[in-house]
Amino acid sequence: MNYWKELVGEFIGTAILVFIGCGSVAVSVVYIPLTLWQIALIWSLGVALAIYATNTYSSSHLNPAVTLAFSLAQKCEWKKVPAYLLAQLLGAIAASTLLLLLINTDLATYESAIHVVRGDTSSFQSAVMFGEFFSTDVSHHTACFAEGMGTFTLVLMIFILTARDYGFSKYIPVLIGLTVGAIILVVAPYTQAGLNPARDFGPRIVAYMGGWGNAAFPVTDWSFLTVYILAPLAGGVVAYFVKSAFAKQ
Repeated sequence: MNYWKELVGEFIGTAILVFIGCGSVAVSVVYIPLTLWQIALIWSLGVALAIYATNTYSSSHLNPAVTLAFSLAQKCEWKKVPAYLLAQLLGAIAASTLLLLLINTDLATYESAIHVVRGDTSSFQSAVMFGEFFSTDVSHHTACFAEGMGTFTLVLMIFILTARDYGFSKYIPVLIGLTVGAIILVVAPYTQAGLNPARDFGPRIVAYMGGWGNAAFPVTDWSFLTVYILAPLAGGVVAYFVKSAFAKQ
């Protein structure tokens, strides 16, 4: 597989899932309120379409947690990991930049209507369409556990679905997408269900640069790192060890 094609695939695939997924949240915030079920379904479609669009010339990880877990499983060369992660992050940044450019005028009107000044603490109400936030009713530890457990489930399912040819390989992207949607239904009430460090941090950078400033980050110090980057990565690593333990039996 051509190395540069792999990186382009990771960039494009991550961009597709972020544009569609974060776009659904943006539509819900600015235009038409969507239910959690509807947003989860749109994310499912976004993930499936992103994999279908790129899996002929890329590994279609589209998620640093998946890349790390597959590297541990020797299904991805370690030397490729930094470039994969960078391509995923840049894809997320590119998609969220396009999304902000698309909706910025209507978003400003919405913010004015609800008397929110972008950059103020309260402007997290519009920043949620980019990076994730967890409720003040949810403890930092609970948020970390929710993101870690959600990502563990996702990565374990990917390992299971790709372990061998079950005769339905062409439907695997759909099954992975549905897995993401199901996890969102369970985890989103706690943390908005990031499950993907690139999907969270890339759009969060765009929000920070787009006028939200520190309001683009959760109130709890460094929780953008612990909850939305380290916890998903840890969940992916645990999924690898669980998969390996069962594979040896």
